[in-house]
Amino acid sequence: MKPRTVLSMEQALSLPSATLRFAQLGWRVIRIEATKAGGGLPGDPNRYIGGRIADDDRRSYFVAPNVGKEAIALNLKHPRGQEILRRLISALDVDVFCCNTLPSRYAALGIDYPTLSAVKPDLIWAGISAMGPDYPDVPGYDPVIQAMCGYMEVTGDPKGSPTQMGLPVIDLKAGDEIYANVMLALLERGETGRGKAIHVSMLQAAASWLITVLPLIDFDCAPSEITRAGNEHRKFIPTNVYPANDGFVYLAIGSDVQWRRLTAIAKFAPAANDTRVTNEGRHKEREAIHRDIAAVTIRHGVDEILADLRSATIPSTRIFDIRQVSALPQLQGKLTRTALPGGKTIHMQPMPVDIDGAARDLPFAPKYGADTHHVLAQAGFARSDIAALAAEGIVA
Repeated sequence: MKPRTVLSMEQALSLPSATLRFAQLGWRVIRIEATKAGGGLPGDPNRYIGGRIADDDRRSYFVAPNVGKEAIALNLKHPRGQEILRRLISALDVDVFCCNTLPSRYAALGIDYPTLSAVKPDLIWAGISAMGPDYPDVPGYDPVIQAMCGYMEVTGDPKGSPTQMGLPVIDLKAGDEIYANVMLALLERGETGRGKAIHVSMLQAAASWLITVLPLIDFDCAPSEITRAGNEHRKFIPTNVYPANDGFVYLAIGSDVQWRRLTAIAKFAPAANDTRVTNEGRHKEREAIHRDIAAVTIRHGVDEILADLRSATIPSTRIFDIRQVSALPQLQGKLTRTALPGGKTIHMQPMPVDIDGAARDLPFAPKYGADTHHVLAQAGFARSDIAALAAEGIVA
């Protein structure tokens, strides 16, 4: 697919994570941020979150989702700013426009699909919001949607309180839906010549992942099947974290054959009995099984247990912290990279899949408004016009 141009009015994480994937493909991604208003800091609030590693508006939480992009600042509350946006879409032959603000603001900011598609009928328009345009005034934040969508109810210790997941998975899920649906829309455009509007609801996108729990309601499931289960799997027994004498091991038994292989290991043989031959039988004795396996693993070291499990082709691992994950040989050649203004290399998350020609080294995240003059000049604005727009607060 040839490189495309994406204009994205983005902030926080959900949409920047989506447009990052376009940047990794070598597409041009221009992020639009607001001009300073009131007493707040200008632009994306995420610019000011985390450690100060480059300068005040490119802190640690902001960098990874925004490498490889350009940044302009535009006041879309002003009619002149909206006129500039429309001119950019036409002059730069923009393929995709994205936004993640409240749907109730679309028309007032001049970013709604009817307005922008009138400028460029084959434009792909994509927006992320909490619950889609049917709920235009509801703000969306990952942990709030986690709480609302059942994620917190199924995460954590069954004897404890609902727990937030350790990563902003709903932000990232919504971003991936933008990526996938924009690709589909571009494919359709190649056949029809027409653009399309895409509305991603964070709630709906998150609920689509409830595939292992939500349908169980109509199967008259037990309450324990759709609530917290700690580290154990609700269906496959035993799948859990077990203590070793020098750490922890996670092992996963996904079939009766694997159970037989596990209990054929001499040290695990005492965990076997006739009832436990099938997964259904193991369900009846799940708590006793966890105790029996823990009684074995606690007497041995992690390396010894893992060696036994590998020899029996049992899926298993030690528990890695994030520093250890970054050093995994399986990922070393996959990590993406950027460089601080001073030259220090920063290693970041890998791409989800390997794509020929995709960039693993990307320019550092842009400063607020860093490319405003350059981008406007490309759209035909004279230097004096840009200076006048800046003086009026329409660009920054």
